[in-house]
Amino acid sequence: MPDNLDPFVPPPSDSSDWSEILKWRKAERQRLLDLRMDLTADQRADYSRRIIVNASRAIGDLTGKTVSLYWPFRGEPDLRDWISDIIAFGGQVALPVVVQKHHPLEFRLWKPGDALERGVWNILVPSAGASVMPDVVIAPVVGFDAGSFRLGYGGGFFDRTLAAAPAKPFVVGVGYGQSRIPTIHPQAHDIPMDIIVTEL
Repeated sequence: MPDNLDPFVPPPSDSSDWSEILKWRKAERQRLLDLRMDLTADQRADYSRRIIVNASRAIGDLTGKTVSLYWPFRGEPDLRDWISDIIAFGGQVALPVVVQKHHPLEFRLWKPGDALERGVWNILVPSAGASVMPDVVIAPVVGFDAGSFRLGYGGGFFDRTLAAAPAKPFVVGVGYGQSRIPTIHPQAHDIPMDIIVTEL
């Protein structure tokens, strides 16, 4: 396979060369991030509202459920307006925290008014809060494919977390419709989302 992979042309689906797939994923990740950042603030806000509606329908009754959301980063869908609704409907919210590189995420309970601090990549995370395993994990995607496999930022945090979970949560990948690609060329360590939700 050539070294200068065109991000618009995925490598062969039978490729077993992980180093080449990594190169392709890096280029495709950047292409998709550039597309995302080209959206206007108004477009992102509109799409985020639609994603909240669609994700609420996909999850259903929130009573007694712990839902892991995230603090938006680099143009990701902003689902923070959903937090008060989840709590009002009898659920609770947790936010993911990177505690150590190459380790699973920790999920800490959080509600508006609780203290936040800057974590990895300068993302706000709870500075305290009980550590929990959510019933529902909302995972932002950079890209996704028809098999509900997620292309993330390359750190592998969500895959490690889901692989180590004592009980599998319901995992919802969220992103913009433009982030869909034919395949991410999933490998053995890639864990598919249960569902992908977009604004469409």
